[in-house]
Amino acid sequence: MKPFIFGCLAFMALPIPAIAQNSFTQSNFGQPSTSANSGEIRAENCMVKIINSVDVPAEVEGKLMELKFEEGATVAAGDILAIIDDTQANFGVELKKAEEKEALLNATNEVNLEDARNSEKLARAEAEAYAELRREGAIPFWELEKKRLEAERGKLKIEVSEMQIQIAKVQFKGKETEREMAEAQLKKYRISAPFDGFIETRFAQFGGWVQPGTPIAKLVQLDKLRVEGDIDALRYPGQVTRGTPVEVLVYREANSDNAMSLQGKIDFVSSEIDLRNRYRVWVEIRNQQQGEDWTIKPGMRAEIIVKP
Repeated sequence: MKPFIFGCLAFMALPIPAIAQNSFTQSNFGQPSTSANSGEIRAENCMVKIINSVDVPAEVEGKLMELKFEEGATVAAGDILAIIDDTQANFGVELKKAEEKEALLNATNEVNLEDARNSEKLARAEAEAYAELRREGAIPFWELEKKRLEAERGKLKIEVSEMQIQIAKVQFKGKETEREMAEAQLKKYRISAPFDGFIETRFAQFGGWVQPGTPIAKLVQLDKLRVEGDIDALRYPGQVTRGTPVEVLVYREANSDNAMSLQGKIDFVSSEIDLRNRYRVWVEIRNQQQGEDWTIKPGMRAEIIVKP
């Protein structure tokens, strides 16, 4: 038994390079690495992510009369995606236009003002004539006083007419604003794309009833994306800041040797450090469309290499 035990101990004491090397590789898997020659810092857990993704909502209540998109379509900002029945809203706009026109006519009507001015001239002339007659003793004092007061009343009528025109102008401004509000409300019956994007999902159905906030479609922006990753805060303190030049590698295939290289800079550095002593950074990248497809897609594996 003793030779057998000695042999086992000797076997256990022998070095096993292959096992030791594999153990080292596993312990460093997924950790950021720094090149000994260049001093590059590589962020870990990097992935392509979406910057803007929104469920485009309805803003008013009504029946969907038109759907102008399909899933997988690429749309531009401002493109009409759907139309809600706007019959009543159109009537409302026409009513406000008529009220605005009436208010404009009142605001520009100076007939009463001209009549007041003419009446004041006539009353003032009569008062002057009566004053002459009074000096000659042809009329009593009260007759002269009556004409003088009529002339003063004419001045007040002019002021009243001018005030009425000013009020009419203010009313016209109010009706103009009401018409603009009605037109703005009418636009809400046409649901448009808030930015250039890709229709990922269609929620609405033709002829369906929607409420304010009901999602119509999921719109994803693909012309601009970002690559997010984590930096070891303890290993590289203060070495990665906003504006730091970086190289971004995006892996579009399973082959890690075939990566798309993009130059950029750090656009965001998180102020928080997680429980693993890492903070988040991301780099904004431009995407290109090839036919109906996009070169880079969210979810692709990537790398952020911080330049020394």
